[in-house]
Amino acid sequence: MTNRQPAYRPTRRTSALKALTLTGLAAIFLAGCGGSATGANSSDSAERVEGGTIRYAHLQEPPCVYGGWVQQAYLSRQVLDSLVSQTADGSIVPWLAEDWEVSEDQLTWTFTLKPELKFTDGSNLDAQAVSDNFEYWMAGGNGTVTAHIGDYYESSRAVDATTLEIKLSAPYTPLLSALSQGYFGIQSAQALANRSEQENCEAPIGSGPFTVAEWKRGQSITFQRNEQYASAPANAKHQGPAYVESVIWSFIQDNTSRFGSLVSGESDAIGEVPTVDFEAAKSQYEVQQYLTPGRPVTLSLNTSNGPFTDVLVRRAFAYSADRQAVVDSAFLGVVPFEGNGTVSASTPGYNAEVAQDYPLDLEQANRLLDQAGWTGRSSDGTRTKDGKELEVRIVFGLNSIVTQEGATALQNLQDQVKQSGFKITLVPVTQAELFSGEYSTPQSYDAQLGYWTSPHAGILHINFRQNTEEHPNPANTAFYNNAEIEEIILRGNSAKNADEANEHYQKAQQLLSDEAVAVGLYSQTSTIASIPNLKDIWLEASQGEPVFHDAYFTE
Repeated sequence: MTNRQPAYRPTRRTSALKALTLTGLAAIFLAGCGGSATGANSSDSAERVEGGTIRYAHLQEPPCVYGGWVQQAYLSRQVLDSLVSQTADGSIVPWLAEDWEVSEDQLTWTFTLKPELKFTDGSNLDAQAVSDNFEYWMAGGNGTVTAHIGDYYESSRAVDATTLEIKLSAPYTPLLSALSQGYFGIQSAQALANRSEQENCEAPIGSGPFTVAEWKRGQSITFQRNEQYASAPANAKHQGPAYVESVIWSFIQDNTSRFGSLVSGESDAIGEVPTVDFEAAKSQYEVQQYLTPGRPVTLSLNTSNGPFTDVLVRRAFAYSADRQAVVDSAFLGVVPFEGNGTVSASTPGYNAEVAQDYPLDLEQANRLLDQAGWTGRSSDGTRTKDGKELEVRIVFGLNSIVTQEGATALQNLQDQVKQSGFKITLVPVTQAELFSGEYSTPQSYDAQLGYWTSPHAGILHINFRQNTEEHPNPANTAFYNNAEIEEIILRGNSAKNADEANEHYQKAQQLLSDEAVAVGLYSQTSTIASIPNLKDIWLEASQGEPVFHDAYFTE
């Protein structure tokens, strides 16, 4: 992968200091027949069929349509619109907001909304409704939203029906990029105030191209076309209502069955194309693959409790495996290895040098473990110290955070690190166990596999802001507190130009790598395969959500 350098580009209107947004090269690449540089299936001369139902099969079923997990954003993107949208080259374009500007001190953002917008419940989508959404998020309505902007958001108000003013406590350069994500989808303020939490969980009311018609738990969600839709983003392929009448979004966890549903004709499109079937899919279907920006799939090492409190042991662990071979073997070369455990290669501000920091080096790993006092050996070769084995418990959400291929990668890693004397115990947990918080304390794991999607390098602030009693940070899964590194990240978040931002973000990545708090494994990806006569599905650029508003069938 190449080093994607961010560039700052002005928003649609600017103050004296310009309104800044992080941008980078396109994070989407395509494989298979009919791929185009736009990140969507290429249209051809075949005649479009009006209406129809898209049958789409997905791997994971989240607990709610709306929420702070990317799997929920995939769903809510179908029913909720956001203020702005991000294009494949990182530019920010209008969506619900048709214009915006930022003050000279970068603390006041003013958004001008499209006039006369309505939610599907008939209530007004005006500046007050958007302000109410911000207040709902800040009150706990979406933890991922607060992770992005909670330390910067101060207040919002409706200046008039179409003018929204947002006040920040400090400049936050990635604001527009953050707002483009599905987590920031705008819901009916009337629905938030008058419906139950469960109703808004299962069928949020927005202004988007579809509404939630039915959810058969464990089976599927049916999205019905919003006949009045008139607020598509500027980078949509058409304006107005969706071409298709509905989308039946089914959940098929088994890889063989999900791909089989495409082959048999039971599905028109599937997500999470199994790597074992990837080449076959490319030969028969339209295939798109998106490399998710943010933090890659990474082992966060517990620096607060257990063997990884010692930086020598953390570094030894990183040196103990050929992680690229581990990943290539598990994913058959389809999913890229990512050695940088803090920021993925498709993210603006990525430090490519960090990805090379810990190649396989058993001599160095053994030297570090000897230095750390793990000099004994048990009968199976596991290192010991003071009569205790060097055992590492790795917790991962199987089929929720980690696919079957990801689990295979962990098994490969488990085998490789035996050479230096590590004993890995793999602990697969269910979605319910993982989301309950049962595995969120320093006592519950030695390492945890996970990722965070984010279209900007401010993800460093989310994952490595200090976790203190006064200001907890549950996203800091390494439990690593370093005031100096946090300050460098904060400078990046409030930078006024690209060079300054790059300098801070990349320096922070290097310092975190030196401390070996996160061991990178592979890029988080989104993939979709669709039948040849289903056109113009596209994967949006902020985090790879499939967009069905523009999709249509041909004769």
